[in-house]
Amino acid sequence: MAKRSAKKAGKAPAGPRRSRAGGTRAAGGETTGAPDTPPPGASTPAPDKAGTDRSPIPGGEARLGELRERIDAVDCRLVELLNERASLVVDVGRVKRGSDIPVYAPHREAEVLGRAIAMNHGPLPDRTIEAIYRELMSGSFALEQPLRIGYLGPAGSYSHQAAMKHFGSSVAFEDLHEIRGVFTEVVRGHVHYGLVPIENSTGGGIAETLDAFREVAGKIVVYAEVQLAVHHALLANCEPSRVRRIHSKPEALGQCRMWLATQYPKAELIAAPSTSRAVQIAIEEDQMARKIGAEPGSAAIASSLAGQLYGLKVAFPRVEDDPNNVTRFLIISRQKAKPSGDDKTALMFNTADKPGALVEVLSVFDRAGVNLTHIDKRPSGRMNWEYTFFVDAQGHVDAQPLAGAIKEASTHCKDLTVLGSFPRSRRIL
Repeated sequence: MAKRSAKKAGKAPAGPRRSRAGGTRAAGGETTGAPDTPPPGASTPAPDKAGTDRSPIPGGEARLGELRERIDAVDCRLVELLNERASLVVDVGRVKRGSDIPVYAPHREAEVLGRAIAMNHGPLPDRTIEAIYRELMSGSFALEQPLRIGYLGPAGSYSHQAAMKHFGSSVAFEDLHEIRGVFTEVVRGHVHYGLVPIENSTGGGIAETLDAFREVAGKIVVYAEVQLAVHHALLANCEPSRVRRIHSKPEALGQCRMWLATQYPKAELIAAPSTSRAVQIAIEEDQMARKIGAEPGSAAIASSLAGQLYGLKVAFPRVEDDPNNVTRFLIISRQKAKPSGDDKTALMFNTADKPGALVEVLSVFDRAGVNLTHIDKRPSGRMNWEYTFFVDAQGHVDAQPLAGAIKEASTHCKDLTVLGSFPRSRRIL
């Protein structure tokens, strides 16, 4: 929360700010007294179902003791069942190792999660059931074969959050300095899987990831996908009115473009390799400023988690322009995923050098009734103004009608590469 609102343009963000008392502070510094409006998507506290009557319930302590005893009994059964499940997992791991079957199977993961959520009738929300089962599966990986997951670091990045939420806390994580490094470590076999951002609902495709796919085509495949709700915060240890430099990954700065233009029109926006690295840079700059007797004025756009990890305070939460901001990540591997019954297939192609070539390729999928859920392009790296196209199509590469459409589309391309078929992500983490 902002500590003090600024009054001069260029030094401070203009417009209303939150006051310490919880009201809204107008540009002139006067507090309106109105309560803060929660940011879009934020939950509001549920009313007290008991009303204002807080009289003690007769026999409440005895009743509480009875309920806790029942909970303890349920916990005993839960632990027994969890360990019974774990024993079966150990047997599964033995079979997988003997048959050279991958430990992590996205199609099986989708099946288990879908069934668990379908069986849930409350009062626990589906989101809680999913989180519990993801941790169960994470523990299963550790029993079958410890997994190592590479991601764009350092710790606290959105890639790190997506990896933790998807794979759970019982796997090993390796933070890497750049997205290409994630691809490299998967190709070398130094990590079992890598997680890379592919597109954002606000900013579009991630150029580094698309270019890396072009560079390592044929050496890795897309194995699964993850969707993560992304909420940015402005992090700073100086007064918000003193912020002069704001660091972040270019995509994150783009997702906060309107907010930054309104609140910090004169601040210098500086690109960083990742949002969590931006936090580290802001802290390092402030430390250097203090050493020479200068006034600190560095900030970062990143997650509140990154701020907690490195010691940078939240000045303003949820500064993204779109409250429904979501980033989609791909999990890359050296092995192919099995069909799940609800799959997508990632393709990469260069069209023939003739008029209407791209239209011909896309028309093939249209005639086949195949839905294309993502289309992007990047310079091919071969010659000026030649582009490589990236497409996600619904369906599995080995199933019709997609298999036939891919075969026909390839006749209109210089080259076409199937990057992988993988289960469609059904939920946002």
